[in-house]
Amino acid sequence: MFKGMMMHRLAGYAAAIVTLTASHVAFAHGVEDHHAKTTPTVQVTPMDQLVQMFGWDFEKTEITTQKLDDGFYVLFGLGGNIAVSVGEDGTLIVDDQFPQLMPKIKAALAELGSDKVDFVINTHWHFDHADGNLTLGKEGSWIVSQSNSRAMMLNDHVVNFGPFATEQKAYPKHALSDITFDNTMQFHINDQKIELLHVGPAHTTGDAAVIFRGVNAVHMGDVFNNAGYPFIDADNGGDLDGMIAFCQAVHDAIDDETKVVPGHGPVTDRAKLARYIEVLSVIRDRVRAMIDEGKSLEDIIAAKPTAEFDEEFQANAMMLPSFMSRVYASLMRD
Repeated sequence: MFKGMMMHRLAGYAAAIVTLTASHVAFAHGVEDHHAKTTPTVQVTPMDQLVQMFGWDFEKTEITTQKLDDGFYVLFGLGGNIAVSVGEDGTLIVDDQFPQLMPKIKAALAELGSDKVDFVINTHWHFDHADGNLTLGKEGSWIVSQSNSRAMMLNDHVVNFGPFATEQKAYPKHALSDITFDNTMQFHINDQKIELLHVGPAHTTGDAAVIFRGVNAVHMGDVFNNAGYPFIDADNGGDLDGMIAFCQAVHDAIDDETKVVPGHGPVTDRAKLARYIEVLSVIRDRVRAMIDEGKSLEDIIAAKPTAEFDEEFQANAMMLPSFMSRVYASLMRD
């Protein structure tokens, strides 16, 4: 979730983020860590403070548009990338960022010929991809998600990034998914066959890939991050093995000409997705071997199992502990 933007901001806030250790500890504010013996103390930062910490400015943020095909676009702003299908049947978008940005998102959609969002598909339940539901649900948009995402939206959850965490509050009724699916679903709109695919726990337990067959494109949400190493929401059921399997399933369902829209970062292609699978598989195998040897999280970070990939994945001193912490937490459940 929002790795690229986030990690560039983090260095300036290092003093506010609790140092990683491998001691037996629990979350602040009475929230217990499910992996308390192997993961560090983190301060649960309120959402409004998190926004300030990241330096997000909703007023100054601009929404930019990239055309990928006739009637098919990607919007970039703060939070997850938004895919847009617009045509005579209406407007369908994938993910919706933040309610604070909705006037700008609507203005961008209006320039594409849209006057209303008919359907919004949430690739998952994290706030930077689904908080726009708070606005669109009130306005009558039909909200669609994988069934596990709707279940997560019903309650408060701590989202643990490793060095720090935040609490995502339950969504009100109008912002919940109206339509859910378990494994697959299809839309037929704007001369597109749109396939929704869920493989299993990956970035979260409720991820959806959205394949637009007519324009040969796929939106993968945060199962695929093209702005750095991924975030695995291990404390809420996310799973590294599952992320690799999910990406492989999508890779096998598309072709070399498919336009791949990641959760964050620029639009790319199938070859980049294949490279992502390869690198995550190597890192997983290395970390799992060290866990089997009895090494701690601190030992594994010191061993630098990602070293030759760090430049390619735009890693920095704050991103790596977060990524490694979530890889470790995921693999410790095996």
